[in-house]
Amino acid sequence: MSKQSRRGPKVRAQHAAPLHSHPISRRDFVDEVAAAGLSFTIVSPHVLGARGRNRLAPSDKLNIACIGAGGMGGNDVRGVGKTENIYALCDVDERQAAGSFSAFPLAKRFKDFRVMLDKEGKNIDAVTVSTPDHTHTVAGMMAMKLGKHTRIQKPLARTLWEVKQLEDAARKYKVQTQMGNQGHAEEGTRLIREWVEAGLIGTVREVQLWTNRPIWPQAIDRPLEKYDTPTTLDWDLWLGPAPERPYNPAYAPFKWRGWWDFGTGALGDIACHSMDASFWALELGYPTRIEAESTKLFAETAPACSRITYSFAAKGNRPPVTVVWRDGSLYPPRPKEIADPAAWPFDTSGQLWIGDSGKLIAGIYGENPRLLDDAKQAEVTAHPVPQKYPRTEGVYAEWIGACKGGKPAGSNIPEHSGPLTEMVLLGNLAVRTAQPIDVNPQTGAVLTTGIPEEYIKPRYRQGWGW
Repeated sequence: MSKQSRRGPKVRAQHAAPLHSHPISRRDFVDEVAAAGLSFTIVSPHVLGARGRNRLAPSDKLNIACIGAGGMGGNDVRGVGKTENIYALCDVDERQAAGSFSAFPLAKRFKDFRVMLDKEGKNIDAVTVSTPDHTHTVAGMMAMKLGKHTRIQKPLARTLWEVKQLEDAARKYKVQTQMGNQGHAEEGTRLIREWVEAGLIGTVREVQLWTNRPIWPQAIDRPLEKYDTPTTLDWDLWLGPAPERPYNPAYAPFKWRGWWDFGTGALGDIACHSMDASFWALELGYPTRIEAESTKLFAETAPACSRITYSFAAKGNRPPVTVVWRDGSLYPPRPKEIADPAAWPFDTSGQLWIGDSGKLIAGIYGENPRLLDDAKQAEVTAHPVPQKYPRTEGVYAEWIGACKGGKPAGSNIPEHSGPLTEMVLLGNLAVRTAQPIDVNPQTGAVLTTGIPEEYIKPRYRQGWGW
């Protein structure tokens, strides 16, 4: 069915439009003229050269291709589709993607993002990548090499080497990027930094983080049962660059996070959210040392529970800082300011900042920050600290604005989310090797020897490079 017949006739009698009518986008205007059988030429901004792909007019809708349209990918499709044109949807599982397919019936459909980018690249302005972790880098690199603005779900990648590749590509191809740690674009993270810089809890020397993840199976061996692959799923494409193995519901669609070949465990899932505020506000950079404790280790899956201690050296006027991560519903000690043991922890996942003259708590996304000194909280509520960091219209609007020539998204890959993800993933090396990891705080280079190469740089299956 042609574009015209799918959308219905759009050309109407030539009357003056009412003053309150909504202005149509450039692309809709082109569609209307095409439907009327008229012919004219619009010179692309890419041809004109002065503005280029990073300088689309704000009123011009982006043509966005979404790689991964089910699960969190469905949220991302809806998020960018509120204001932009969902040009293409790509998913290896028709059942998982059914909601997005239904919501955007005019979008072109693909199962293999390599085919989609090769065939439709010239028509695409921007790409979202919302797949399991092991496919993030291959999809993101292909999109950026084509000059497409790229948004990748957290964590950016499964390994340190892959994160570096994405950082370098974002710089080289000069595209607008963002990681899907939505808390960085929200009010709470900005309040935390403004409160800390205003001295409301004094000098921060320690941050405690915890989560109830994993909420999927971990600490298990590879299953041996045989299953038929669902007819709606292309298992070979789901595996992508990962080593080949038979389909099993222990992996897809949801349980892949705990498997090292596909995911990054609880740390990779949540720390890009909960560590974000401290990484940004305290300008942590790379740690000097990471020490991990955990339950029993398994060859292919993350442990059931771990505690990871990151040590950061003094930096500028900031003293050394310790950041402690806990997963598996292991909680930090109750602060003395919270008298009722039943009130701690305040949520199944959260963060506690400890300064030398106070403490604050917040959710894993930095949401709802609160001082544990009731009098100070009442004072800051009545007399807010002056806003120092600009607010955004939300994570999707922030990236879309950047794609149209605005300032880069806060969690862009080269400057923020890349180094953040590197810092997070260093913790998994300490967990998997059951030994302290020493790091060069200037470069992020791992100084500890004897770490298996595949923990840092993956081996891709043939046909899945870039």
